[in-house]
Amino acid sequence: MAQAIAAPAQVARPAKRASRRVLPGFGLTLGYTLFYLSVIVLIPLSALVFSSFTLTWEQFWTAVASPRVLASYRLTFGASFLAASVNLFFGLLIAWVLVRYRFPGKRIVDALVDLPFALPTAVAGIALTSLLAGNGWIGSLLEPLGIQLAFKPAGIVVALIFISLPFVVRTVQPVLEDAERELEEAATSLGATRWQVFTKVLLPSITPALLTGFAMAFARAVGEYGSVIFIAGNMPMVSEITPLIIIGKLEQYDTAGATAVAVVMLVISFVLLLLINALQTWQRRRAGASS
Repeated sequence: MAQAIAAPAQVARPAKRASRRVLPGFGLTLGYTLFYLSVIVLIPLSALVFSSFTLTWEQFWTAVASPRVLASYRLTFGASFLAASVNLFFGLLIAWVLVRYRFPGKRIVDALVDLPFALPTAVAGIALTSLLAGNGWIGSLLEPLGIQLAFKPAGIVVALIFISLPFVVRTVQPVLEDAERELEEAATSLGATRWQVFTKVLLPSITPALLTGFAMAFARAVGEYGSVIFIAGNMPMVSEITPLIIIGKLEQYDTAGATAVAVVMLVISFVLLLLINALQTWQRRRAGASS
């Protein structure tokens, strides 16, 4: 009887040993995660917010709501939103071509998508300016038609499209690769058109990835500085972006004013990202409910 009772205990021991993992457990990894994020993200952003507390409310409002700063907000966020929207369409198109088709030079095209990641932003700005200026290859063709891109807000949009395109492509591409072709074939066999297959079968599954790519492209464009200052012209109230306002205040030793403008940009960007994440969550729940 004693042997029969001891046997299950001996069998249970290997299960205990098997439950041990090579990597540390949840408590330790969560602690390291929170510590790392605090050092890298939370503490610098907190220092930014606390630096603006040296201003009174009137001084803060004067720094962040002057006509010149408001014009830079409209240009920065408007151009970033427009650039991210353009990349939402063309990024999906490029990802679709790279995933669904085979053609000569496909690897070269795939590598070119990552070029804005590796290229210094200042180099991108100089290259775009030399192309789009009145004496450039493209600018010399557009200027006789009355179209001027360089040193105008349109040039800023072009630069932001260039630097934010990879975020949409690289976010959507793996989702398209993992998409189940059987569902598309089944819909086609049931008489659905190509447009119906795309809108009813494929688009719902890639919408969260599209929204994520849009959010990343938008956030990247809002904070862009290097490629924009060369092509923008930096004319106050016309083509002056908010990061340039911050740099100008720092050069004038107005650290508190610079941090105040930076806090406003931080809050607006954070709210927009929260809205986009909420849309992603809603889309996932809707897709789960429909399935």
